[in-house]
Amino acid sequence: MAKVAVIPGDGVGKEVIGEAVRVLEALNRARGLDLQLVPFDYGADRYLRDGVTLPDEQIAEFREAYDAILLGAIGDPRIPDNRHGREILLGLRFKLDLYVNLRPVTLYDARLCPLKGKEPKDVDFTVFRENTEGLYADVGGIFKKGTPDEIAVNEDVNTRKGVERIVRAAFEWAAAHGKQRVCMSDKANALRFAHDLWQRVFKEVGAEYPGIEKKHLYVDALAMKLIERPETFEVIVTCNLFGDILTDLGAALVGGLGISASANLNPDSTPMFEPVHGSAPDIAGKGVANPLAAMATSALLLDHLGHPKEAGILDRAVRAAVAAGQLTPDAGGDKKTRQVADFVLAEVEKAARA
Repeated sequence: MAKVAVIPGDGVGKEVIGEAVRVLEALNRARGLDLQLVPFDYGADRYLRDGVTLPDEQIAEFREAYDAILLGAIGDPRIPDNRHGREILLGLRFKLDLYVNLRPVTLYDARLCPLKGKEPKDVDFTVFRENTEGLYADVGGIFKKGTPDEIAVNEDVNTRKGVERIVRAAFEWAAAHGKQRVCMSDKANALRFAHDLWQRVFKEVGAEYPGIEKKHLYVDALAMKLIERPETFEVIVTCNLFGDILTDLGAALVGGLGISASANLNPDSTPMFEPVHGSAPDIAGKGVANPLAAMATSALLLDHLGHPKEAGILDRAVRAAVAAGQLTPDAGGDKKTRQVADFVLAEVEKAARA
């Protein structure tokens, strides 16, 4: 049995994760996957009710007793400083040491791509974003706040261990999935100390994979090339901040954040899977949130848990929804959340019985 902690989160997170759970439960019944989906109520409502974000003992339980976590979006305008969001999301990433943020950028249909003349074969790459260091390490502070002499500092933290393990993860994944090209992106011409480390590690680790083409691009050049020639990229590895920005750019190439999946991984810890869109409080409760990112993320979860056939069933159902125009307004359609989810569910149930 595999235990999966389900944290719907805030806003539309509750809506789309609820639909993803429906599909997972259907696959569980039809295919005998022996999944146990355990709900948890961590989020803004819980924080406003009793001040609890995510206790350390709960993270310890996730680490020791759970096989995966399915997380919805976190964020609520009732909590302006988003403290609960930082402590839940970053708490899980940092305390579970989920150093790989894996973001597939997969174009399901040419109609979803804003670039002229690009087909699904042209936009199909995976980004490995370092997930526990960099400018997100929250090292720094403010001196003389609110005065004309105010100083605000955030430190960019890069360790040899942290850089090497994300670079190695990218090469290992590329080798395992038959990819021929890995591109590392930094800004070593400006951040010459921290990103010199990235340059050296990439060369050293890359030498262990002679069959894979190694390429380096500064992040501004990479952003430009992703628009000009996305077909030249298969695997990209980069730091936390640049990965955050580039993966949102990648999402725009394939139809938006409402379709994009992600996984937070460490082979020695409990992985976390989350659709990458925000909690979208402006549309929460209107029934128009896109559930496809949550579905695609659930496919990653199933594959990680050792159910590649079922992951394939769900992935094909998501593709079928796109092909059939079963899309919410953010992706250019006119369907409601439940309509899209019902279509995916029907596709999954049909394939699961075949």
